[in-house]
Amino acid sequence: MSKAYLETTRKVYKEAAGKPDVGLCCTTTPIWQLPGLNIPLIMQQMNYGCGSTVNSRDLLNKSKILYVGVGGGMELLQFAYFIRQKNGVIGVDMVDEMLEACKKNFEEAEKLNPWFDKEFVNLKKGDALNLPVEDNSIDCAAQNCLFNIFKHEELTTALKEMYRVLKPGGRLIMSDPICEAEMPEALRDDERLRALCLSGSLPLKQYIKMITDVGFGTVEVRAKRPYRILDSKNYATDKLIFIESVEVCAIKDPMPADGPCIFTGKTAIYYGTEECFDDDKGHLLFPNQPLAVCDKTAGAFEALSPNSIFISGSTYFYDGGGCC
Repeated sequence: MSKAYLETTRKVYKEAAGKPDVGLCCTTTPIWQLPGLNIPLIMQQMNYGCGSTVNSRDLLNKSKILYVGVGGGMELLQFAYFIRQKNGVIGVDMVDEMLEACKKNFEEAEKLNPWFDKEFVNLKKGDALNLPVEDNSIDCAAQNCLFNIFKHEELTTALKEMYRVLKPGGRLIMSDPICEAEMPEALRDDERLRALCLSGSLPLKQYIKMITDVGFGTVEVRAKRPYRILDSKNYATDKLIFIESVEVCAIKDPMPADGPCIFTGKTAIYYGTEECFDDDKGHLLFPNQPLAVCDKTAGAFEALSPNSIFISGSTYFYDGGGCC
């Protein structure tokens, strides 16, 4: 990362730490409403993300959580709600002012939440390219609208770092902007727009390929939503650029011999005359009982039995229960 770009990024988030910028990012997902969880207003105002990375099904008892890019601490507080143990959640950020603001926000959270102890969260100075965390020590890692600021080489490094610190079977939960249109070079090279997680947006297939290229054997596309428009009146582009946000879970599973399992919300429905359909690879389909399938299995089903299995298109909303 160039020195000039690094300084631009630090400046953007130093300013956002000192004065909440509610327009910096704009999540379209609702804030968790859970019994006994009261999120301070300042945390909501400093929720610099484009989605959510917190899901109870990713969390086991005594899970060790890593969150990179702390923002105002809202998602750290949400993770702590489920974990509730000293140093159970590690928050890493490279901006001193953001770490200090987050620390103050946790003091406010303690006043509003009798169950919460600020020692549940261990804040550390560091960055995504060199995580201050041991190998194979984390059950669930997360980042929200951070990796989008990196160019290709840095993004690969950040993903490798997440893979390194996760335990086998561990999960990396991410929320980032994506863009299927070609991003004009003038925007892609704009240091501030990249720091704002806009002009670094990748097409979804490229984003997923970068995840699987570092070794993640399973990827779940859990949600995809409209996010932003870059237009000619406000940006250096002669066309409208539509940006979406995507929520993804990458699992540190062994890589299958035939390639990664990528779930994009496809479903298989068997409508043949037999009692069931068996592909001899562990997949059973019963008549009119829908089964969520990864894209690889969907393609295999279509090739094996094109006249008795219906495969839905990708919904880009996947909530588990799949074939693999």
